[in-house]
Amino acid sequence: MEGHIAARAPGPLPRVGDDPAAHFRERALALASTVDEVGSLEYVPRAVSAYLNRHSLPLAAVCWPQFAALDWNAHGVRSEARAATATDLVGITGAFCAIAETGTLVLVSGPRTPATVSLLPETHIAVVHVSRIVRNMEAAWALLRTEHSGGCPRAVTLVSGPSRTADVEQTVTLGAHGPYRVHIILIWRA
Repeated sequence: MEGHIAARAPGPLPRVGDDPAAHFRERALALASTVDEVGSLEYVPRAVSAYLNRHSLPLAAVCWPQFAALDWNAHGVRSEARAATATDLVGITGAFCAIAETGTLVLVSGPRTPATVSLLPETHIAVVHVSRIVRNMEAAWALLRTEHSGGCPRAVTLVSGPSRTADVEQTVTLGAHGPYRVHIILIWRA
């Protein structure tokens, strides 16, 4: 399979420019996501608290285990590291990578990255390291093949803004099949 993929000549790729992070931000905003930026991971709880307060949302969330040790209490947020249930209103995830070309988040499922945290809550907050922003979809799949060479994850979820549909009378409805809100926190340093 890898040989077949490597033998194919790449097709034309859209221009992203010199700053993939800026392009990602622009595209994510165009998809009705909101974007915030912080210097490092330690500032994520403050940014989450500010976002939740600004939108009068509950200061309670479920999160991926990698965020459990952050100082949520200091910023008034009650966070539990577990899979989401139907009653959870806010979910906080990381992202495997993000695609500058489309403003899309790429999430992979696994024991430490439960898919329900991004799919069930009304509000999905994704934490993305700027170093994990790739230029295009082709680069995202190449990164996935490289980092998961032992086998693909069970599910790969592409998140391009809040869930939406126009199935009923061609009226766009947000949150029909997933979150009403997608908020992205970009981290500039590891």
